[in-house]
Amino acid sequence: MQGHGALGDGDWVHVSGTTGFDYAAMTISEDVVEQAEQCLRNVGAALEAAGSSFAEVVRVRYLLPERADFEPCWPVLRRYFGQVRPAATMMVCGLADPRMKIEIEVYARRGNGTCV
Repeated sequence: MQGHGALGDGDWVHVSGTTGFDYAAMTISEDVVEQAEQCLRNVGAALEAAGSSFAEVVRVRYLLPERADFEPCWPVLRRYFGQVRPAATMMVCGLADPRMKIEIEVYARRGNGTCV
């Protein structure tokens, strides 16, 4: 899949900053919640390609240009992470493309089981 990368290093999987682009269509929604949804679909595909899953995520970093955009994304984040409670950081910063409203990086440990 274009636009993101997962690097496996032993038991560790590092998923680089992943955005809300639908890489098949090369489109991006203007809505931050829809971008978060697509972002997490992209992250899930990267994790799966690396032999991991959301259940093994131990660290997540959320990057958003607008602080106020984070709270509307919470229901989507909860749906994907379920009972997993990774260490998390939200940072307010500029992103590479002004259409991007959220970018997500994750770190997973294969064989970790569910982290609660």
